[in-house]
Amino acid sequence: MPPPDEPRSTDEQLLQGWQAGDALAGKVLFRRHYGTVARFFHNKVPTLSARKDLIQEVFLACVKNAASFHGRSTFKTYLLAIATNLWRNYHRDRRGPRNHEPLSDASIEGGDPTPSSVIARREEERILLAALRGMTFELQLLLELKYWEKLKLHELATTLGWSDAKVKNKLRKGKRELEKNLAALASSPERLASTLTGLDDWAHRVREQLSGSSSAAGGP
Repeated sequence: MPPPDEPRSTDEQLLQGWQAGDALAGKVLFRRHYGTVARFFHNKVPTLSARKDLIQEVFLACVKNAASFHGRSTFKTYLLAIATNLWRNYHRDRRGPRNHEPLSDASIEGGDPTPSSVIARREEERILLAALRGMTFELQLLLELKYWEKLKLHELATTLGWSDAKVKNKLRKGKRELEKNLAALASSPERLASTLTGLDDWAHRVREQLSGSSSAAGGP
């Protein structure tokens, strides 16, 4: 296997090396995918310390369960599936045993404050962020994976454990709900129009700003 810091090392090779005890392979894999996992938790978990803990848990779980990764999906999708399960467990634990509302019906809005490090430079961005947080857990997750991570239909289905048909139906529902939330939050029809048309640009800026540097993030 090539040295783990070389570009030609695949994610699968690095994972195998890490599982075999190669700490350098683990650090390279962490640096390569840290931005994806950090973005995933950014608008869903309120505190920096909790987000850091969950990011670490994702990478530890990925090497612990490395045998379950067979290369049929991308390593990114594999990581995001782990992150999704950990995020669901995190919110179930926070809501407590007496809250029986299914996650598909619950939303983040009203439960936790918006993360202090949220990046919303313009009013349109703040509106979009608030509109997403006002959606149900599952619809927010679905739209963020689609726009932030650019996942395709089958990748969304694999990550969420849904059928392709369910993803299509949820995407339609999510887009309708997002537009409804945006309409309620926008200060004018013109602001609503610019917010809707700027969705892809906003998602790109979010990706750039949330990626962060692996050197600042530390490692597994």
